[in-house]
Amino acid sequence: MASLRNCLAANPMFSRLKYCSLLKRSLNSSSNRKDNREGWFSKLTVRRIEPTKEPHSRMLSDKDVIYELQTHNMRPDARMDYLSNYEKTVKLIESRKDELHSELVGSWTVEVGDLDQTLHLWRHTGGFSGMDVAKQKLSTDNDYLKLEAERGKFLRSRHLQYLLSFSYWPQIETREGKNIYEIRSYSLKPGTMIEWGNNWARAINYRRSNQEAFAGFFSQVGRLYNVHHIWCYKDLHSRKEIRESAWRLPGWDECVAYTVPLIREMHSRILRPTHFSTTQ
Repeated sequence: MASLRNCLAANPMFSRLKYCSLLKRSLNSSSNRKDNREGWFSKLTVRRIEPTKEPHSRMLSDKDVIYELQTHNMRPDARMDYLSNYEKTVKLIESRKDELHSELVGSWTVEVGDLDQTLHLWRHTGGFSGMDVAKQKLSTDNDYLKLEAERGKFLRSRHLQYLLSFSYWPQIETREGKNIYEIRSYSLKPGTMIEWGNNWARAINYRRSNQEAFAGFFSQVGRLYNVHHIWCYKDLHSRKEIRESAWRLPGWDECVAYTVPLIREMHSRILRPTHFSTTQ
């Protein structure tokens, strides 16, 4: 605009029509830059979800199967004692599997992230009512209670969450051979779980070719608005290559752009299966 005014001052014969033409062109250019900025910004905003009377858990998960994620922080000097104790606990529960309707899906130690930490993922096929029955039965099992009391000596702290699996995630399949796992945990803004599910229902299709998707959950009891994605890789190098290849697929970047604004906090941990883990 300043350059146009200078041009008029220097040349009184400058056509007013020419001035108006240049002014219009300048304004259109500014408008286009604004539209481009708004177009990019709109990709980062959260799309509106219409209110519904349907429970969000029913919209995101279609099975009455409860998953239990136990996070145990071990004393550094009691690692082997703890793992031995927990293996006995697993065998005890598996011996009553038909009665308790509970089974171990996976058991891991953390290699990168929160060290001296173990994660245990259990599946309860009887729903919450079945879990109530199972807990009641275990509360009268002296062998179980003894193991639980002994385990307390080897721990610094514990955390427990009850989870539901996302309906769009591939079915959990146990893996064989030597693998590493990555659990990526997200704390979402309250009220955004449906939006997260909408975007990841599309995004998961970009992560199927290498069969790295192991499990996807959202919390029901414990820390709420938590999401856990568990991935399986042969090693850290294959993890790097698989993740980088996803960015070369058209559409993956858009899914990421839509989900980033939903996240309050996130962290990643690299896991190694224990020798008694169902999946390896």
